[in-house]
Amino acid sequence: MKKLGFLLGFLLIGYVAAAQNYMVVDSEKVFKAIGEYNTALTTIEAEGERYQKQVDDAFAQLEQTFNTYQSRKGSMSASDRAATEQRIVERENEITKFQQDTFGEEGTMTRRRVELIKPIEDRVFAAIRKYATDNGYDVVLDVASNPTVLYYNPRVDHTDAVIAIVR
Repeated sequence: MKKLGFLLGFLLIGYVAAAQNYMVVDSEKVFKAIGEYNTALTTIEAEGERYQKQVDDAFAQLEQTFNTYQSRKGSMSASDRAATEQRIVERENEITKFQQDTFGEEGTMTRRRVELIKPIEDRVFAAIRKYATDNGYDVVLDVASNPTVLYYNPRVDHTDAVIAIVR
């Protein structure tokens, strides 16, 4: 009796899974088809490069300061050496903090990315949800971010329809 119950349960799960209506979307292709998204990425990249140049320049200046200190420390008093070393360490900490405040998890660049990209993502995900709901799909698979999808039939790919809605 247990075997029969297990078999019926297994068949029921298989039937429910087979009854799921699904579609495939390549979100990366959708995003790349949106001009605003590409503009936002270009803006973020340019700002990131500008901030990175500031960090690189600051570290280059710090290295120059350190090298100057190294060449002069033999002629400095102990108190001057300690003060100079302290300034170098403090400056290094300042630069590192700036770098973290800019590029860290909650830094300026992360907030900027959210500011520019999040509204576009919300619009795309809402379009996917609306398309799926309007057309009776129960499951949406994103092949751009799902490395476990090894094959799908192109007839279940609705990327172009989603792009038409978003544009």
